[in-house]
Amino acid sequence: MTSPATDKLVHAYNRMMERIRHAFEEAEARALPSLRHSVEKARETAVELEELSRDEAEKIAYYVKRDLQDVGRHLEETGEELGDWLRFDIDRIETRLLDLFSQVADRTRVEWAELQNELQQDPPYHSGEVTGPGTLYCSACNEALHFHHTARIPACPHCDNETFRRWPLEEE
Repeated sequence: MTSPATDKLVHAYNRMMERIRHAFEEAEARALPSLRHSVEKARETAVELEELSRDEAEKIAYYVKRDLQDVGRHLEETGEELGDWLRFDIDRIETRLLDLFSQVADRTRVEWAELQNELQQDPPYHSGEVTGPGTLYCSACNEALHFHHTARIPACPHCDNETFRRWPLEEE
């Protein structure tokens, strides 16, 4: 069962993605702002509206940037589609969330390098953090965790490890 704080952060992740998409739509008529600026604006709006504390908004902004950086890198380096990055059937994702993530991810192709400098090269995912849709792999046992909607990352159900990656370990 999720706590009220967990639900609040999951909902905040989705609201922040919606605000970023909205910022992109508004900006296209003028000049496309950077993804970083859009995330910062969405973060500040959440604080101004008292939806989140500054610390909570910083966490959610980091989670959003981490996920967008990862999908942008994947799309740019591989030329594959969003479904390949998610690593499962995209029909299982909530339609609204898929639409939001797809629109922002397409724009992220251009800006992923900027985000990559802001974040670590391959930022780890930790249990307790919030992530968007996709598949994470346990750093210890390679167990796949599939997220069809925004959610908190649990400990690995197989080995209780708390660190994950977006890509499976390569077999030697």
